[in-house]
Amino acid sequence: MEVSWDSLNAQIAQCDKCGLCRQIHNKVPGQGDANADLMFIGEGPGADEDLQGLAFVGAAGQLLTKMIAAIGLARDQVYICNVVKCRPPRNRTPEPEEAAACLPYLRAQFALVKPRVIVLLGATAARAVLGESVRITRDRGIWVEKKGVWFMPTYHPAALLRDAAKKKDAWHDLQLVQQKLRELQG
Repeated sequence: MEVSWDSLNAQIAQCDKCGLCRQIHNKVPGQGDANADLMFIGEGPGADEDLQGLAFVGAAGQLLTKMIAAIGLARDQVYICNVVKCRPPRNRTPEPEEAAACLPYLRAQFALVKPRVIVLLGATAARAVLGESVRITRDRGIWVEKKGVWFMPTYHPAALLRDAAKKKDAWHDLQLVQQKLRELQG
């Protein structure tokens, strides 16, 4: 069944499939270019995102914006979203059943945007999309192709803020993303 952005956003706004929606200020569906070649998927909204209703606007979001700029793009040229659309309490990792409840929304976002490259920011996003066996420290920087879409797991910007030593690896991953986009745009 084909879904529109309006119907998807209405479904997300009304969603009560898990308990995450009970203590939030705003749902955070995602934003950006609805026809982007590049999509970024994170774990879930933090406090700033919950207050503003926008994905990646806190400290990690500011770093993500710099990362996007470093590969020659502006934030409004990509699509940014999270696995879960509601902030988990105390910014804890979403439970598998919470991620599973939001997965149909994420799949609808894939279908609407039709990105050619998807960057999975952190372990939660990588596992939700590529499977539970993914380990971010082992699998980051390795391309996975599914149905003509290229997936790149890498560190979440929040992890880079906690451990600056990981920035070198994340930069390498982003350079691979930039190269893949160039290849695909031919």
